[in-house]
Amino acid sequence: MNDFKIVTAGIVIRKGRVLVTKRTPKSHGGLLWEFPGGKMESGEDPKACVERELSEELDIEVKAGEILEVVYHRYDRYPILLLGYRCELKEGAPRAVGCHEYRWVGKGELKGLSMPEADKPIRDKLLKARRLLVP
Repeated sequence: MNDFKIVTAGIVIRKGRVLVTKRTPKSHGGLLWEFPGGKMESGEDPKACVERELSEELDIEVKAGEILEVVYHRYDRYPILLLGYRCELKEGAPRAVGCHEYRWVGKGELKGLSMPEADKPIRDKLLKARRLLVP
């Protein structure tokens, strides 16, 4: 079967740190760190998807901007196309509502986090960027 899922991820940067979430223990890839987001619903706009997902997972309102990275990855269960959007935090302070935990991390900590394969190219892009994140 060649069907793939479209998944969005929000790249929220504040004061040189990026927001990451830890998956719940019982989820696929449980307790891995990731850029928050999730699967697009049928007929949903990708930007609306990432905004909805961050609201559901972290109880925050974001505005999705440009795509920072696009990743195709084939997992055992199904392949995904991950759209990593740069997002602006508009309202609220993150709370771990639909995730196990969240953190604001700089480059040093981001580099050492265990992440799903699809998130790694986004992490690599952020680590190479000169001005986005603090060391």
